[in-house]
Order: sequence, then structure tokens, then C-alpha cells
Amino acid sequence: MSPTARVATPESPARLAHRERADAPSPPRRTTPSPLRPSDALGRVEALMHALAGDDGCFCARMAREHLAAGGKRLRARLALAAAEALGASRNDAAPWAAACELLHNATLVHDDLQDGDAVRRGRPTTWARYGAAQAVNAGDLLLMLPFLAADRLPAPPDVRLALATALARAATETVRGQAAEMRLPAACGYEWDGWLPAVEGKTGALFQLPVEGAARLAGRDAASARALAAPFRRVGVLFQLQDDVLDLFGDKGRGAPGADLREGKVSALVVEHLELHPGDTAWLRGLLALPRDATPEAEVDRAIERFRSGGALRRVLDRVRSEAWSVAESPAFAAAPALGEVARELVCVALTPIGHLGQLTDFVPAVAENEETTRMRGAAG
Repeated sequence: MSPTARVATPESPARLAHRERADAPSPPRRTTPSPLRPSDALGRVEALMHALAGDDGCFCARMAREHLAAGGKRLRARLALAAAEALGASRNDAAPWAAACELLHNATLVHDDLQDGDAVRRGRPTTWARYGAAQAVNAGDLLLMLPFLAADRLPAPPDVRLALATALARAATETVRGQAAEMRLPAACGYEWDGWLPAVEGKTGALFQLPVEGAARLAGRDAASARALAAPFRRVGVLFQLQDDVLDLFGDKGRGAPGADLREGKVSALVVEHLELHPGDTAWLRGLLALPRDATPEAEVDRAIERFRSGGALRRVLDRVRSEAWSVAESPAFAAAPALGEVARELVCVALTPIGHLGQLTDFVPAVAENEETTRMRGAAG
């Protein structure tokens, strides 16, 4: 053996499963055009967000623009545009609203990275990692204010613009309250669904409900109708958070090794489900979550991954994912707006795709399409 040769170290089963995820089959894709497709209006959204952030001559603007330039799916912007079109409004007219929703989401990401201690997002240093915590707060605050400037550019009557500014403020306050509640779960011993769900509905659900509510107002719906149409999308936020919690241990969130949530001390859906099934593990898991991020042993993360899988928590959380997915896909709210229901079902497919390799969900995407066709046939028959 040469002096530079290295002996291969066997990977743990959990690490091997994580590495092999890329070889797993992807869930089937929809064959119809996606309502969430990119469009010229999305380009206008992107340009408006960067313009509102300001010129790079302003240091705070430069930080905000760098964060925006890191990319992302722009899912909330796409949702706003798709919902507007589904409800009869113009995508182009809705572009400022889409920008407002996306800017608000990105403000939460800048602050979230700082609170979680995440130094990398989408392969780039996060704002706080590059410029420090204090300046990251400034960048996030700037992004938090820009949605109101974006909404002011809407080609809508003054009363509608005012209503949408109020909706932005309401969603922002719900998101902050949800984030604070989630961060407090470990200290409050919030290891039950009664604590986890309200925190997630506020933190994540509000920013999926918001784009649709605003799109409905732009399409001429009154306040009550707009909120009713948007309500199912709040559950989409719960669905995405369940997916995110699973992906952290059994997929790839683009944050390096699996288990970032455990290292951050986060009470995830898997933690809640596991302790419901195995309360005897409470002391062990609480101790693991209480460790400093850099002091969390890799072996303990591997142990948690294996325990969540073998102990039934993963299966139970995937069952909950399926339940949430169907509750959105079959919401009676879409009877009055079938095209919006199509948007919701596509959004569900987007949520399920990253964890489709786990097997229990691979039949959901075609099942949704079949369910949609069945619903149409029943409507025709009626």
C-alpha cells in the first residue's frame, strides 16, 4: 500500500441510505402543463424585487440583492401568479403582489438562517455568515419592509391595495409568532402535536395562504371569499414543513450531512411522532437536542435516524403527509374555483416530490390526477 493510500471506512446504514437517495426512483410527474410554470410575469417579479432592494451602492441593498441572487424556487411568487390566473386575473397585473409575497418570505429566510446558525444556503454563505449577525438583521429588516412598496405598485383600486397591505402585515405577524413558538418548543417541553401544529401553521402556513388571498382580491373577490379560497393553502404550509422535517434526515436539503435539525435542537415532526410512540426515549432525545450544534455526535444523529425509521416515526409522519395532501387536494373550497384546485394539487405534487423516493408516497401524484378526473366526471354527471 502506498503511503498516500487510505483505507475505506464503512458507512453507517443511516449514512449509506442518505447517500443512496439520489439513486432512488423519483415519483411520477404530472403530464399536464403546470400552473406553477415559469412565465414572463415571473421575470417581472424578479426584476421588481431587485429594483426595490436598491442600488448596490447602498450596503444594505447589496446584502439583500446578494441574498435574492442566491436563487430559490420562488414558489410563493409562482403561487400568487398561478392563483391570479386561475381566478381570472392577469399574471402581469399580479406581478407586484407575487414580488411582495416572495420578498416577505425571503426576509424570514435571512432571519431564520441567523437564528438557526445555518452558514450555507443554496451553496452560498448566508447573510449572517458573510456579514455578521447585526448586519443580517438589517438586511432581513429591509426585505421585511419592501413588500409594502411592491404592493403599492399594484394596478388596483386604493381600497384593494390597502387590504393587501393589511394582509401582508397580518401574515408577517403570524409568521413571527409561529417562529417564536417553534423556537420555544424545547424549553416548553413542547413535544406534542398540540404544540407543533400551531407553531407550524403560523410560521409556514401563513405564507402559503397569503399569495392566494391577495390573488383572489385582485380577481375581484370580496374579503370573505378571498380568505375562504385561500384557507386550504394554509395546510399546504403544514405539508411542506412535514416534508422538510423528513427531508432533513431521509433526503437532501442541501445543507451537507443529514441531521441539521437535530443539531439545531429543533423539535421536528419526527421527534414529536417518535416520542408519542416511544415516550421512554424522551430523556435521550431531549438531551440530544440540548447539545450545542458543534458538539452533537455524528453517531447520535445516526442513531436517531435509525430509531425514527425502525421505531415507526417515519412511517407515521409519512401517513400524516398523505393525510394533509389529500385534505388539500379534496378541499370543498375549490368547488367554486376548479382551476384554483388544480393549482393546489400541483403544489401538493411539488411538496411530495423531494420525499417520493421513500416509497409510501410514490402513488399519490397519479392518484391526484385520477381523483381530479373523477371529480370532473361526477360534476358532468350531476
